[in-house]
Amino acid sequence: MKKTPRVLLGIFLILWIFSFIPVLAEEPKEILSIEAYDMLNTVPNTYLIDVRTRAEYQFIGHPPTAYLFPYYFWNGNLVKKDENHEYQFNVKNKDFVEEISKRFQKTNNLLILCRDGTRSILAARDLMKSGFKSVYNVKDGFEGPPFPYFEDENRHKFYRQLANRNKIPGYNHRRFYGWQWWNLPWTYEINTKYVYPPDLSQKKEEKK
Repeated sequence: MKKTPRVLLGIFLILWIFSFIPVLAEEPKEILSIEAYDMLNTVPNTYLIDVRTRAEYQFIGHPPTAYLFPYYFWNGNLVKKDENHEYQFNVKNKDFVEEISKRFQKTNNLLILCRDGTRSILAARDLMKSGFKSVYNVKDGFEGPPFPYFEDENRHKFYRQLANRNKIPGYNHRRFYGWQWWNLPWTYEINTKYVYPPDLSQKKEEKK
């Protein structure tokens, strides 16, 4: 009987220690564009969410039934990145999760798409943290990463150096992977059913 207090104390200490260990957050499932397209055609309550900017959605094109919910907005600043210059889109959409929560249920299958999987994984994680249960990151994106691309970091660096040194056609260009490479349906046409909801609200306000 004398051992009981020690056992209880030991259990208490174990629980106390584990209370300081962060719970590992569940990661979004990763799929390719062709898998996303198949899910849209075969799995009920499945929706494709395009988290690119408005300009990308309009001028580069988008899947016909992709709902536009930008994760970042353009800030208009021209910056140098590596050996290139680019306009930044690093203004995070603070209403991203809230707007999606208005349109979709927590149990819906949400397929998150961006240019190459970089923004979509961040968006997918935010949605899971907010309580969405079935979120998928379309990891090859709409245009895909610059060619050549390998998931293994060492192979990626090695083959990009070879391609650059030997001036391989297509080096650092996109569309060697992703939604467009799979030749899946896409369009330039804007269907107001799928545009970012606040944009429609703004349009209504301007008419008043």
